[in-house]
Amino acid sequence: MLSKNEFLILTIVEQSEQKLSQREISELLDVSLGVVNKNINTLKDNGYICNMIITDAGYAALEPYKVKRAVFIAAGFGSRMVPLTLNTPKPLIRVNGVRMIDTLLDAVTAIGIEEIYIVRGYLGEQFDVLKLKYPNIKFIENVKYNEANNILSAVCGKDFLSNAYVFEADLVLSNTKIISKYQYESNYLGIYKDVTDDWVFKSNKNSVISGLGIGGKDCYQMVGISYWNDADGKKLAEDIPSVYNSPGGKERYWDQVALEYCVSNYKVSVRPCSQDDIVEIDTFNELKAIDKTYDV
Repeated sequence: MLSKNEFLILTIVEQSEQKLSQREISELLDVSLGVVNKNINTLKDNGYICNMIITDAGYAALEPYKVKRAVFIAAGFGSRMVPLTLNTPKPLIRVNGVRMIDTLLDAVTAIGIEEIYIVRGYLGEQFDVLKLKYPNIKFIENVKYNEANNILSAVCGKDFLSNAYVFEADLVLSNTKIISKYQYESNYLGIYKDVTDDWVFKSNKNSVISGLGIGGKDCYQMVGISYWNDADGKKLAEDIPSVYNSPGGKERYWDQVALEYCVSNYKVSVRPCSQDDIVEIDTFNELKAIDKTYDV
């Protein structure tokens, strides 16, 4: 098993189009040059890199960390985007000419993920058009999407959460690099905020999530993209139905399972990103502010 620093350095070497110096890697990771030198020597000794190029043994070492599938939660109505969602599911609404979900699907397919699932419900047949551009998509039907919160979509897709990205399908992705083909641990994207009234992570000094809250200062605002390793994905397959079937379970959000109600079963880290990387458009007014073609 790779240490986290070994993993980070090896993935940087694998992704880089040109050889990087140890100092450049140090700056990218924001760690000391001594830490980088020590870990590079270990990687060399194990035969994972040679002349700052990843070897076949290096690829084999990364294989357990490879993302195998992607699951999109896309069954809801999107009431705050009325009138557009009266006739179109929110993930299929175009922002500056591109469907929201396409910005995510393009990033997933670019890193070679072929196993893609979309949990659909409201106006579900309209998602069929995506098969023209993304033929590998498989649909999971949430026929009772209007009877519960999005935890029901997670119940429907529970068997596909191991080694998987899980996306809220109504996000607009600008920086595709945050969707990488290797992940070291289960994590959730978060945007640092001085002050916010949105959902935020409660976390310890090691950025391990210990709960959820609404609003806060000096905190990470929750972004609807997460990754779940093999073990955590299997635990979710058990914990999600359990929470759903508990009193009041239908009203829960799926994220609350691992980050609140069963938090002791998981070790999920905050993975920082920026406001420039991804945009969550909640309301029609927010859409009009981003895409002026709707502001008529």
